[in-house]
Amino acid sequence: MLTKKRRPASAAVGSPFAPDAVEVNPRHLQIGDEWVASFAIAGYPREVHPGWLQPLLTYPGRLDVSLHIEPIDPQVAAERLKKQLGKLESGRRHTAQHGRLADPQVEAATEDAHDLSDRLARGEGRLFRVGLYLTVHATSERELIEEISALRALTASLLMDAKPTTYRSLQGWVTALPMGLDQIGMTRSFDTAALSAAFPFTSPDLPPPDATSASAASGVLYGWNLGSQGLVHWDRFACENYNSVILGRSGAGKSYLVKLEALRSLYRGVEIAIIDPEDEYARLARAVGGTYFPLGSEGVRLNPLDLPIHTRPDGRRTAPSDALTRRSLFVHTLLSVLFGQSLAADERAVLDQAVTATYRAAGMTDDARTWTRQAPLLSDLRAVLAQSDVETARDLGSRLHPFTDGAFSGLFDGPTTAPPEGHLLVFSLRNLPDELKPAGTLLTLDAVWRRVSNPSTRRPRLCVVDEAWLLMQQPSGAEFLWRMAKSARKHWAGLTVATQDVGDVLGSDLGKAVIANAATQILLRQAPQAIDDIVRTFGLSEGERQFLLAAGTGQGLLSTGTQRVALQAIASDTEHRLITTDPAELAAMADEFTETDETADQDSYHDLVLDD
Repeated sequence: MLTKKRRPASAAVGSPFAPDAVEVNPRHLQIGDEWVASFAIAGYPREVHPGWLQPLLTYPGRLDVSLHIEPIDPQVAAERLKKQLGKLESGRRHTAQHGRLADPQVEAATEDAHDLSDRLARGEGRLFRVGLYLTVHATSERELIEEISALRALTASLLMDAKPTTYRSLQGWVTALPMGLDQIGMTRSFDTAALSAAFPFTSPDLPPPDATSASAASGVLYGWNLGSQGLVHWDRFACENYNSVILGRSGAGKSYLVKLEALRSLYRGVEIAIIDPEDEYARLARAVGGTYFPLGSEGVRLNPLDLPIHTRPDGRRTAPSDALTRRSLFVHTLLSVLFGQSLAADERAVLDQAVTATYRAAGMTDDARTWTRQAPLLSDLRAVLAQSDVETARDLGSRLHPFTDGAFSGLFDGPTTAPPEGHLLVFSLRNLPDELKPAGTLLTLDAVWRRVSNPSTRRPRLCVVDEAWLLMQQPSGAEFLWRMAKSARKHWAGLTVATQDVGDVLGSDLGKAVIANAATQILLRQAPQAIDDIVRTFGLSEGERQFLLAAGTGQGLLSTGTQRVALQAIASDTEHRLITTDPAELAAMADEFTETDETADQDSYHDLVLDD
């Protein structure tokens, strides 16, 4: 045993990163408080696929993987390959002359050698000397033995023969360090294709955007990777569609992650529209200069009969050629949500006639030049229905009474107060009665869609529907959300659907279709009652199932089709103060505000901080 003695403190010189002592044993090293053992790969599988070293790169313990590559001169490679072919062919002929059975390994080696020789002669590849070395770390000798056993089992499952660097443990450790020194020299000849497959192009991290593309966006930082300690940096606008779903139980950090993504998307110039059922985004909107619409408050209204009028750069106001027809169809959807059930066939017929008559009474006909006039109100539609001679129409008019003249009329009793403008639009639904929240969600989605579909103001946009279960409970609302998920990509927009009631999303075909049309899917901590549906829908493994049941706040799985990573959402202190909804933290922030500015207007502070 060779031991490097510890130097006295008075004589300590050199790099502060060097270990205090290194104890060398035949099969392992003790470096300070760590135990280290090294291995050289002596045997390899006959065929490999790209990323075949990924199991080593994702090893749960601390494992150093070192790949040493040395190119072989093409002339030398050709001569050596020629000699090797001669030996193999000679062996085959000798076996055939003596009537012996052919050796399968020799036959396979001969075929591979011929194929490699042909590719080298055509200039399709080169030969390299490659050495693959592994160094495993542990905190005790007992743990090192367990890690060695697990590592050798893993390499055996990959058809690799891992040999310990017996009596060369120090050289094995140095070889695995990032210094480019191969002091073991146990190499194998690889051609270009096999070597490229050995490169660590796959990892537990998400693939980066295409650096060669001029249109590649920079992406958004979601947090850090629980599997590799790297960063989870993802660009939704680089996917085949820009939609996202976020599913998690109450308290899992769902709204926190939504607000964090929205805030960081604003840095990139993405326009954000948020449907906020619990008034959680008010502080964020005020902090970044966004526009805040508290629906249900006095004087804040949305007229469902407004036509999608677009203002062109030259100042002219236009509308899509089928604007009147689409608005009529939207009114059908709205009334279905208001009434809590789908309309019957006869009800749809009389409603369609009444909508046409209502627009005609306001001077709006099939002539597109009339569409810029003041749109009628929902009360005008009710009046037309009530004056009809058809009993079904009068019945619809009476059912509309609470929403035009009764307790729920505040949202509809006048023209739209202000058009939604700004880089961040927040539609708060907290002040709406529970009976109107699904309809309020539908109306705000419609207002956002009119802005998104405006061809004269194309830019990347995100529409966030928090607590989407409010709308998914109604079949007509779920169908509107599904249509928006299907069409958003064509208008350079992405839909974010976040909900804690997983049953309402996964319990319907439309809800599953919304998930299927989301290229980015984030699963946070799940309730035991919903985990089985989540596992079936997303095809999770048993390990992923247990992770979602035990995940902490802000932890979850980000799935992008073939890639999945476990992440922890992180925010800076400034971001955290803007997006947290923890009552204890908000109370502490209120106390801090009082201490630093005793003369501050408490009402304005409550508007700024405590509305959350």
